[in-house]
Amino acid sequence: MIDTPGASLRKNRMDWVLFIAAMALLAVGTIAILSSVAALPGQARIVRVQFTAIPLALITLAAVWSVNYQVYQDQWKFVYGALLVFLAGVLFIGVVDKGARSWYRLPFFSIQPSEFSRVGLILVLANFLDKRMGKIKELRTVLGAFALCVPVFLLLIKQPDFSAILITFPVALIMLFAAGASVFHLSIIVGYAVISALFPVLWTIINLNPELLDNSLVSYFFHLSDSWAGAAAFVAAAAFGFWLLWRLSVQLYANLSGVYFAGAALVLILGFFSGVMVKNQMKDYQQKRLEVFLSPESDPRGAGYNLLQARIAIGSGGILGRGIFSGTQSRLGFVPERHTDFILAVVGEEMGFWGMLLVTGLYALLMRRVMLGARLARDRFGYLVNCGIFGMFLVYFCINFGMLLGLAPVAGVPLPLVSYGGSNLVATMMALGIAESVYARRYALV
Repeated sequence: MIDTPGASLRKNRMDWVLFIAAMALLAVGTIAILSSVAALPGQARIVRVQFTAIPLALITLAAVWSVNYQVYQDQWKFVYGALLVFLAGVLFIGVVDKGARSWYRLPFFSIQPSEFSRVGLILVLANFLDKRMGKIKELRTVLGAFALCVPVFLLLIKQPDFSAILITFPVALIMLFAAGASVFHLSIIVGYAVISALFPVLWTIINLNPELLDNSLVSYFFHLSDSWAGAAAFVAAAAFGFWLLWRLSVQLYANLSGVYFAGAALVLILGFFSGVMVKNQMKDYQQKRLEVFLSPESDPRGAGYNLLQARIAIGSGGILGRGIFSGTQSRLGFVPERHTDFILAVVGEEMGFWGMLLVTGLYALLMRRVMLGARLARDRFGYLVNCGIFGMFLVYFCINFGMLLGLAPVAGVPLPLVSYGGSNLVATMMALGIAESVYARRYALV
């Protein structure tokens, strides 16, 4: 008997490997959460939210999987409008938690819109890039994609929720790269982002080392953002400097267009103003996180405490770990935020090296299956959606591990499926449901 594509599809509408990997991560995470909150005053509430979010997340996955993913392309304007309204509304009727107005408080639970907006933006960007595949090498296509991101980023800055931007921006880059955008054009965007982050970092370094202000040039640079006059002077100096470089290239008979120098000056100037905006919007606790990233030992009993204790917890786990529900660093409260940002510290202490290896392996398997779905997708839209979902998990994984290793600032970034967080869990299952929908419809329209 010959299998038809339709029969094969009926047999394999669900990517069970992807689903089992996600469920295994969720099981490991739930065990780690239950252990980490044992000594917390709000233990009952955290456990209740976790066990309420799990069935909601599974229902969301099933509901999204059952819907043809192509409907999101047909209704991309509605998706985009809804995510902007969702993000804007929290600025007016949201509640403040840890210095950020990022939550809708409902009678029985809270919703963080930034978690869902990331999934919506992936769908919107996938549609935009799919419709412009013939012009993907043009700079205006890249700029157009980021023009769709700018309103989202501005609303996130107003909350402020820089960690959401830290995750979403690389995802957009990954989707553009997967679509075939010019590496040169992407380099311009990356350069702008690096410069935007570099200015606040340099100002923080100077703030941590006040003796540097004895140098007049360093002192002038440090106070650039204090007045419009200083900003105007920087703009004039940057423009004049790149003009001199262009004139020098002409004198040396270098065949370089002045457009490149003008573009470089524009990137530097825009990056400076973005850096000033980031600096002015940062809350005190976010500034402390940046200082800890640059110098973890500068405040070992204050802002640096989380990171140092998390490292101690992981180191104490050894190869086999102390045993589930037997960790001392985490259960006795030495590791703050242990059920969210530093959940891996609990896994490392209680399950040891093998527990960390298990989480890493499951994440690698999950991302591999998402990319398999991308390669099997029946259209470019499905391919780009899965590339975005893959990028989302990759960025989450790299940042969360990077925080523990000191390679990334402590940015309040959870590890999906493992960390505590109802909104993050439901949004993650929504993304996996979309990936499953792409996989299910890889042969025919159903």
